[in-house]
Amino acid sequence: MPRTKSKISQSYVPLAARMRPRNLDEYVGQNKVLGHDSALRRSIEQGLVGSLILWGPPGVGKTSLAFLIANVMSAKVERISAVAAGVKELREVISRAQEWRKMNTRTILIVDEIHRFNKAQQDVLLPAVEEGVVTMIGATTENPYFEVIAALVSRAEVVKLEPHDQEAIGKIIDRALRDEENGLAGKEKLSVEARKTLVELAGGDARRALNILERMVLARGSSKTRSKKAITREEVESAAQASVVQYDKKGDAHYDTISAFIKSMRGSDPDAALFYLFRMLLAGEDPKFIIRRMMIFASEDIGNADPHALMLAAAASQALKWVGLPEAEFALAQTAVYLSAAPKSNSVYRAKEAAKDDVRLHGNDAPPGHITNAPIEGMKQFGKGVGYKYPHDFAGHVVEQKYRPGSIQEHIYYEPGSDGFEKEVKRRVDEARKMLHGGK
Repeated sequence: MPRTKSKISQSYVPLAARMRPRNLDEYVGQNKVLGHDSALRRSIEQGLVGSLILWGPPGVGKTSLAFLIANVMSAKVERISAVAAGVKELREVISRAQEWRKMNTRTILIVDEIHRFNKAQQDVLLPAVEEGVVTMIGATTENPYFEVIAALVSRAEVVKLEPHDQEAIGKIIDRALRDEENGLAGKEKLSVEARKTLVELAGGDARRALNILERMVLARGSSKTRSKKAITREEVESAAQASVVQYDKKGDAHYDTISAFIKSMRGSDPDAALFYLFRMLLAGEDPKFIIRRMMIFASEDIGNADPHALMLAAAASQALKWVGLPEAEFALAQTAVYLSAAPKSNSVYRAKEAAKDDVRLHGNDAPPGHITNAPIEGMKQFGKGVGYKYPHDFAGHVVEQKYRPGSIQEHIYYEPGSDGFEKEVKRRVDEARKMLHGGK
């Protein structure tokens, strides 16, 4: 007769692990991929699931879904870490799977951090996946199309899991508070404000929500000393402690957040820019990385519409160097707001790209002889420096004269905008071009 876990032994298992869903009806969230009419759900129910790569941030149910699939399919479960497991461990897993296969039992191999697999591990695993010896379910927080070996991606279906919405987090919390077998039934109650705060602090991460909840219960002590009052918002905030921002400085969150920051400034929304700025800073992003992106933005998206933008970004860089964080937050915030509010122009960017295109086609064409260098008098017989007009000798310091190779003489790269200071730049450029091209 199989032994069942006692309530005492269960108490040593973290609440988040105890509350893993045991069937599809207990699985909360991810309705896009696991809704009643979804292809994946039908595949699981019919026992026809092939190898999968589950991609999503922490606490969205990747491992829970993998174990649930194995449970529904009555499969044997092997679990390894791509970081810790070597070739020897993989061969042992495959050997056991082959034995189970003889008894018509499937083996599901759950691979944590699948993006860390190396070629040696891949060479051992791929034949077993192709032959159906194991059904691989990999879990990763990184974009598999960039970070996972292509051979593995091509042999598995990629399933994208999103952060839980607040409704799903609330359901998971409520279920843990009600569950008599594995949860906290009868132990604690949350005030309305406490529940709302816990849902918000979870940041879409169910594991984080349950860990905070469990931490609060433990902090309240045994049932004899525990307060009968509902848990308060202040207790939730105290138990949360660590940063709530899900952010990996080398992962998708890094690139997604900096992209949102840049696009918020480009869209002239200083409030959004400040939100993403401090989301990065509070998550531990390197402030020098942020400053570099603001300096690029100042030229790429503002340019001559407000030349002060680049100067302010450079000044913020110096402020960071001299005063450091947290004091440099003032300079970073000031710059983010200024760049957001500044008039926008990508004229310099477009001019840069157009000039580069011409250089690729005409980069070896010689400049007009009159603007080439003639350090020795004898070189003038070859046309070098002959006929050059010194602009300062003419009114307005501009004179009709060709400066480009004939192949690109009529090409225009820089088309100034009409916003901010670039309106004045446009006036100057237009006047100069008329003089340069003989009033044309």
